[in-house]
Amino acid sequence: MCADLWSFALSTYARPGVEAACLRVQEQGADVCLLLCGAWLEQRGVALTRERALALRHIAEPWQSQVVEPLRQVRWQWRAVAQQDAPLAALRERVKALELDAERELLARLEALATTWLTGEAMGQRWLEGLAAEGAANLDHDALQQLRVAVTGT
Repeated sequence: MCADLWSFALSTYARPGVEAACLRVQEQGADVCLLLCGAWLEQRGVALTRERALALRHIAEPWQSQVVEPLRQVRWQWRAVAQQDAPLAALRERVKALELDAERELLARLEALATTWLTGEAMGQRWLEGLAAEGAANLDHDALQQLRVAVTGT
């Protein structure tokens, strides 16, 4: 088990099928950083409560909309043109690195809040489903299940 959220996110994302599942749920409106945080909390035995989910969303939603999404949009917009323009491709890679830095910062902020919560609590509702339910109404549940299996093996 990874002690910090960033290491957990990296190791989870590197598992077979996880990247594709994350990209699918992201395209459907889910916040992958928030879902990875939820999986990390579940693995640590932190009980999901409505208040905790709202506190995480209070951090994640503005950061995603004001920082991560604008960087992602620029990167996506440059995709086709950058294939024919080497200097633009290099700039696009720098934007991609900034996007990853912004996601790392978001995970650090989520972790800072979440580490104040007790571990080893009795688990009720599962974090992935609890966070995904509010994040995207038409979420690909197969992709979410693939993420769950990669993280927990269940």
